[in-house]
Amino acid sequence: MSTAPETIRTETVGRVGVIHLSRARKLNAINGQMMQEATEALRAFACDPAIGAIVLAAEGRAFSAGFDLKELAEQKLTTAEQWGEVLRADFDFVMQFWDCPKPTVSAIHGHCIGGGMELAVSCDLTIADADTLMGEPEMKFGSSIAALVLPWLIGPKQAKELLLTASDQVTAQRAYELGLVNEVTHGGTHLQRALEVAQAMAGYSAMSVQMTKKAINRSLDIAGMRQALLAAIDTATLIEANVRPENVEFERIRSTEGMQAALAWRDAKTKT
Repeated sequence: MSTAPETIRTETVGRVGVIHLSRARKLNAINGQMMQEATEALRAFACDPAIGAIVLAAEGRAFSAGFDLKELAEQKLTTAEQWGEVLRADFDFVMQFWDCPKPTVSAIHGHCIGGGMELAVSCDLTIADADTLMGEPEMKFGSSIAALVLPWLIGPKQAKELLLTASDQVTAQRAYELGLVNEVTHGGTHLQRALEVAQAMAGYSAMSVQMTKKAINRSLDIAGMRQALLAAIDTATLIEANVRPENVEFERIRSTEGMQAALAWRDAKTKT
């Protein structure tokens, strides 16, 4: 007998399957349990002939603060092999929403950063509430990107702007202008709008929608996207397996004073 998921909540709205990230007290930080439970939910919706599209949303005041740094630190990874396994698991988790045969729509709000941003923009469509703040702050503490999809979505110049400056204050409007989100809503209506878009797609010919999505994705793979993303994992593994003074100090502060103190130290250190 299977137990009810603890880190997500699912529901069906018409012909749309909805996955809600549900670690609100942790700003929906993505831990191993969430990855497993969300993966099982996505696969179930993908296999259900009654479901034509899938929406990914989140409870609480943020879509996601990214991968759970506390859980990652507790694993005490030291070798390139260990880091490679973790990064590939993170990559596979994010990219399954891109690879899902049925169209996926993310409905985001609040902070949507790091792995949370990668997850959101790897869905086929992204609807953002006006209060959304996006970004990838990994460079601030010498870390790496698990799924380097940004160059393929917004181009190299814009990807370098976001990644190398490590900004985590990219507004929904700016993300829309860059092409990271498809639509900006107001007043917390992002989920309602995402459901409307998903319902429309679910009402069309399933074969037509799914094969068109596959053709679009295949065109990017022919251009080299998949090989480039896998090569980027190798680079990320080298970054993470290289012991860096800033990471050692970050972990020391996190373990002795807590995550908030560590993040405050990081932000103060990189403030210009």
